[in-house]
Amino acid sequence: MVNKSKVACFSGHRKLPKDCRELKTRLKSAVVEHIERGVVFFGAGGALGFDILAEETVLELKEDYPHIRLVLVLPCPPEQQTLKWNGEQRQRYCDILDSADKIRVLSPKYTSCCMIDRNRHLVNNSAYLICYLRENNGGTFYTVNYAEKLKLDITRL
Repeated sequence: MVNKSKVACFSGHRKLPKDCRELKTRLKSAVVEHIERGVVFFGAGGALGFDILAEETVLELKEDYPHIRLVLVLPCPPEQQTLKWNGEQRQRYCDILDSADKIRVLSPKYTSCCMIDRNRHLVNNSAYLICYLRENNGGTFYTVNYAEKLKLDITRL
């Protein structure tokens, strides 16, 4: 069992600004701050948008911080999660899967609640949440509210 104080997770929208440079810079700074606090494990859900950006950021930072770990918590098998994605999106996802330190698939097939289950699992097993929230609805909004109820330390980008 991993000590929660060493675990952070990510949540954010699938739609990102066209120019993500500022978001990438803030995300990288937030991850480094968490590493300096003692976080070793970074959990993410493999979704398009912010999740992939966060996963790639953790993988890049492994060059400078080889002790950190990327843990993917997938809602369903990869081939079902990426069913409607284009080739470039699938390739980025496959590259992340190949580089992740651990992969956990929560449901053997896609279900109407597998995304919510994934988000709850990430929050339930973390002390920190790094999020990109711009809308007061949807999965990220729900996840941030859930994390607030559980009193996670939340970094908002």
